[in-house]
Amino acid sequence: MKKVTAAIGLLLAILIAYLLAWPVPVEPVSWNAPLDRGLVDPFESNDLLANAIGITLGEYEGPEDATIGLDGRIYVTTSSGYVIAIHNGRVFEFSFPGGRPLGIEADSDGSLVVANAYLGLQRIDRDGNVTTLLGEVDGQPLIYANNLAIGPDGTIYFSEASSKFGAESSGGTYESSLLDIMEHGGHGRVFGFNPSNGNVDTLLDSLNFANGVAVSDDGRYLLITETGHYRILKHWLSGEQQGTTEVLLENLPGFPDNLNSGLQGRFWLGLAAPRNALLDKLSDKPMVRKIVQRLPAFARPKAVASSHVVAFNGDGQVLMNLHDPMARFPTLTGVVETNRSLYLTTLFGNQLPRLDKRDLPVPDHVVRQSTTAPGQTGPLDEVV
Repeated sequence: MKKVTAAIGLLLAILIAYLLAWPVPVEPVSWNAPLDRGLVDPFESNDLLANAIGITLGEYEGPEDATIGLDGRIYVTTSSGYVIAIHNGRVFEFSFPGGRPLGIEADSDGSLVVANAYLGLQRIDRDGNVTTLLGEVDGQPLIYANNLAIGPDGTIYFSEASSKFGAESSGGTYESSLLDIMEHGGHGRVFGFNPSNGNVDTLLDSLNFANGVAVSDDGRYLLITETGHYRILKHWLSGEQQGTTEVLLENLPGFPDNLNSGLQGRFWLGLAAPRNALLDKLSDKPMVRKIVQRLPAFARPKAVASSHVVAFNGDGQVLMNLHDPMARFPTLTGVVETNRSLYLTTLFGNQLPRLDKRDLPVPDHVVRQSTTAPGQTGPLDEVV
């Protein structure tokens, strides 16, 4: 009996030593998470995404972002490293930038610009040929280029989600995001890149997982998703407030992801997952978060399936709030809006959900427009 007791005691001692001392990649920083109010006005649950229908992408998975090209095709980034195109009901390979392409935007010359989490900024010409625009900043490689927007003057604004937890070295973009959010160490940055002369300006740093980026139609301000802080920032690019940053939306009920410019000055945001109660509770307990990081992966906080996107204006007024309680298409990262449709991008799966805007219970003039959308360069009557 004494031997059994001693063995149990030894195992417990080993377990305690492991939980207290085993090295992990994160050094959690104390902060105070805002109280999660849940899905209350203006984010209350509904079923407005229930009529979305998935476009099957076959072998291609992880349609994390999409854009409408000047040719009316839908171009989609995928986890296999391909950018695919959707045209006349057909899905086909358009280009292979490799790595993990995430954010994608159509430029004014018809080319596509991609934020590749493994390889930096890339340009894809109309024939699918890939060139690297930017692979490093100040002599340091970009290790998690995330999202981008192209300003009226051609400036490419883009985010590096984390300068510590590289997407490739961490085992993937999702795995890197879990590490960065667990640490909350302020490793995210946002840059302005001038492709004509190669100049790069650091606009914001010390962000907690810098994510979505969108620029206003007039180029006066930039919006940035700070996922780890559950908020949207507004950074002024010109005018009396140039160079200053303010909080536009805060204490969001989920982890905010991509930002996309829509019609009539709208910006669309994907809330990839609800907030995690344990993670919030431990926000001011860095030592405990470090212990949690030593637990098996299945026991650590992770994304919970949900389907939730919102639209808001440059003043922070929420204009549309769309859910699917059944989460048929979970982990929605964002929205690409055209005259007829909302395309819902997602981190996982091999379907690109599409919602006909006639299914939205809002006045026709609110959701339809026949001219080019702010922040987009191509025609809005997509060819699918």
